[in-house]
Amino acid sequence: MARMHTHKRGRSGSTRPATKRPPAWCKYQPEEVEALVIKLAKEGHPPSMIGIILRDQYGIPLVRSITGKKVTRILREAGLAPKIPEDLDVLIKKATRLRRHLERHGKDYANKRALRIIESKIHRLSRYYARRGLLPPDWKYKPVIPL
Repeated sequence: MARMHTHKRGRSGSTRPATKRPPAWCKYQPEEVEALVIKLAKEGHPPSMIGIILRDQYGIPLVRSITGKKVTRILREAGLAPKIPEDLDVLIKKATRLRRHLERHGKDYANKRALRIIESKIHRLSRYYARRGLLPPDWKYKPVIPL
């Protein structure tokens, strides 16, 4: 993963499984895994959280190795995919929180810069998703709270 604006923060997280094939000890069938994904999505979990829940509670290391499809594709086929991709939605929520903070603390110049960086990431991601067809071509990020 390329660091876009800074050299801070290490890379944490679990290691992905080494092989693309499902492990021998995983006894779930593809239909069962898809049903679990759909059930968790109906409970309101985002796609990344679904993967974590399946890994930690059900012992499913990677949905794609068992079903041949990623979590978001399963959700899209079931009509449960989020309207805005999850990473873009998280950035938009973060920018909204930061704008709310800057309303009260207008002299916080470090966070003004942070807001510009976050919004540049939003614009870059939205162009990418518009090209891929996951967002409408005329979709624009409009801040809810003006500065």
